[in-house]
Amino acid sequence: MPRIDLEWLADHVDLSAAPTAEQLAAALVQVGIEEETIWPPAVTGPLVVGRVLTMDSETHKNGKTINYCRVDVGEHNDEPGTGKEPSELPSRGIVCGAHNFAPGDWVVVSLPGTVLPGPFPIAGRKTYGHWSDGMICSERELGFSDEHDGIIVLTRLLPDQEFFPGQDAVELLGLGAQVLEVNITPDRGYCFSMRGLAREYSHSTGAAFKDPALPGVLTTPAPQGEGFPVELADAAPIHGVAGCDVFTTRIVRGIDPAAPTPRWMVRRLVNAGMRPISLAVDVTNYVMLDLGQPLHAYDLDQVSAPLVVRRARPGERLRTLDDVDRQLDGEDLVIADSPDTLGSRVLGLAGVMGGATSEVGPTTRDVLIEAAHFDPVTVARTARRHKLPSEAAKRFERGVDPLTPQIASQRVVDLLVEYGGGEADPTLHIVGQPHLPAPVDFPLAEVARLTGLELPENEIVALLAEIGCEVSGSGPVRQVTPPSWRTDLTGPAHFVEEVARLKGYDAIGSLLPVTAGGGGLTDAQRRRRELAAALALAGMSEILTDPFVGDVSDALGYDADDERRVRLRLANPLADDAPFLRSSLLETLLAAARRNVSRGLNSVALYEFGLVAQASTARGAAPVAGGQLPGQEVLAQLFAATPRQCQHAAGVFVGQAQQAGPLVPSRAYDWADAVEAVRLLARVAGAELEVRQARRAPWHPGRCAALWVGETCVGYAGELHPDVCEAFSLPPRTCAFEVNVEAAFTVAAPEVLTTRPISTFPAAKEDFSFVVARTCPANAVAQVVRQALGDLAEDVHIFDVYTGSGIAADQQAVAVSVRLRAADRTLTADDLATARRRVISAVEAEVGGQLRG
Repeated sequence: MPRIDLEWLADHVDLSAAPTAEQLAAALVQVGIEEETIWPPAVTGPLVVGRVLTMDSETHKNGKTINYCRVDVGEHNDEPGTGKEPSELPSRGIVCGAHNFAPGDWVVVSLPGTVLPGPFPIAGRKTYGHWSDGMICSERELGFSDEHDGIIVLTRLLPDQEFFPGQDAVELLGLGAQVLEVNITPDRGYCFSMRGLAREYSHSTGAAFKDPALPGVLTTPAPQGEGFPVELADAAPIHGVAGCDVFTTRIVRGIDPAAPTPRWMVRRLVNAGMRPISLAVDVTNYVMLDLGQPLHAYDLDQVSAPLVVRRARPGERLRTLDDVDRQLDGEDLVIADSPDTLGSRVLGLAGVMGGATSEVGPTTRDVLIEAAHFDPVTVARTARRHKLPSEAAKRFERGVDPLTPQIASQRVVDLLVEYGGGEADPTLHIVGQPHLPAPVDFPLAEVARLTGLELPENEIVALLAEIGCEVSGSGPVRQVTPPSWRTDLTGPAHFVEEVARLKGYDAIGSLLPVTAGGGGLTDAQRRRRELAAALALAGMSEILTDPFVGDVSDALGYDADDERRVRLRLANPLADDAPFLRSSLLETLLAAARRNVSRGLNSVALYEFGLVAQASTARGAAPVAGGQLPGQEVLAQLFAATPRQCQHAAGVFVGQAQQAGPLVPSRAYDWADAVEAVRLLARVAGAELEVRQARRAPWHPGRCAALWVGETCVGYAGELHPDVCEAFSLPPRTCAFEVNVEAAFTVAAPEVLTTRPISTFPAAKEDFSFVVARTCPANAVAQVVRQALGDLAEDVHIFDVYTGSGIAADQQAVAVSVRLRAADRTLTADDLATARRRVISAVEAEVGGQLRG
């Protein structure tokens, strides 16, 4: 985020009141710019000017040659004959490894107690056989640059300055300033510059503002066709908006490659959080921070005319300035030159980052300057696609003033000529026309309607004019044209916001809104809360997991044709190892169970309600052109191809359901607990649940139950496959369930529930034991019994399944208990005998069961 140097800000707005960083932050908050942090001075402690008195060169056993220096630091000197290493000269002894200075030079000395950027505290210490009572500083140690080979010689750095021993070097070098960092919202892109921030300070305090980017402030040459040529050839604009509407080029020749960046500019760049590199690069960065217009400098000798602004072609690659080789996308807007054919070589990603082949190097003398205006959407997509949040991209994607390229490029030319000794070509090449904001009809009454502020019409007009808007017309509706730098002002509500912001949010009174009461929870929300509460009351713990997963299909044992293997890939995943949306809740729930077990929770029962994504195999319709209404057939194709997200509920049971205690045996969770959890959900939702045997990953093939509501399979429950338990580092016999809540319970319960009156007649009980095949589900026997008894069946449940002695190896005995009751009479012995015969006959006919003797 932008950092504000008060000295720099004063170039654009009157700071005669000398505000502190805290006062500046308070003023900007009044107009909606939040304080992020206040950076303390880069250097604290005794950093002073010293004069080298003597230098003794010494070569040590490690082959390194050092200089033992006596340095006069004024009032900080040791008296003659005192100190850790006494000397006849009033001075301090300092060991230095640099060799680019001589006795008599003025240097920067950090005395013990100084804290340099890093932080790097300075203390006296014994080294190379001497006591070094401080340090003679290089540019790198003070944060000026990466130069570390030699120390700072002040007469070379500040040739017109006079010095004295002990002089405060913090003030001399401008290292004591506090810097305010602010947080800019996405709609205020113009505040990513000193120009914009100064304007906002002026709005808040009334201080006089000077706009350095107004036409006429800088003298720029008239556009001429013989400059470095550029062609705009965007053949695939996004949403019909060209990727570039203005492109400016300027040339400066004969720059001294060794010319240093001026001290004041280095200081400002460092305070802004940027690392000085070279004069040409530093100047473009400085002007970008100053005016908000990103620029780029090319080595003119490495570029072939003309430049072409176009979309990337299939297979093209680019090595960017961060030394990364990138595969380009057909949507990327690129800057290309023409060494072979027109636009044949890519030089950079437009508005994001330049390429390594044409960068300004240590021998560059002729520089080509680019200043352009790029489409925010194009730049934002490119920056995100390549994960390149550059300073230029941050500004273009938020909106840059389309009228500043010419002014900014001229400012760069002036600085390079002044400090680099170059000569500017008189030609200026501009292609394209800027797209300026259109007038907007603004009903002045909207201010009172949306904010409650009752302001005179002339005051509203004055406030809009203050931010640069042109207001025309008369009466209750005015025509307001936003300024070129406020691309965010597109409708009446935006102008209302600006009026309220400049008037002061504290002027808006506190009123309770007159609105209708809320409609309460929807049926789906209420049902979801009821189901979640039921599982919580049953002793389970609800969790919420991230819906992003890696490819866990093999770990869960999905079949090759399982629809859950078809996943939705995220275009910009939060983590490289989790690029997909989950197709099952168990994919993330089992991972959460693993984390709990690995941290010592050996017995857990977890559940989650969440969305799963199901990819569609249907082909979508071709993209609909902007401004056209799609027909019903196209809409149907689009909806058919849209991935579906369904609400699921899932649970996992690990370890002991009941811990051992006095007279109480322990009990481990088993498949029945998973099934019973789903039965509980069904009871709460009023659904009739049927349990059938099934085979489905990730469950054990012999201990998996399919859960049916009517004619729909809504989920599965049972014991997890041993391979799945091993893959997720879970104990053997871990159990789980997963249910499609929408399919199971949304349509299961009728809108109107019907109840039967409680019968006053006594009930009769009967028990049956049928011998059936091992492959016959026990629940199927119970279903046949219930159907055979009809309305007489008040309760039917299985109380035993037996295999063993007296039963054939391929058979099992299923014991069913029945409670019968009639609504209008007491059942007689004949009624019971008839019912018993119906049950025996039905079981024999439906599932081949025989009554066990």
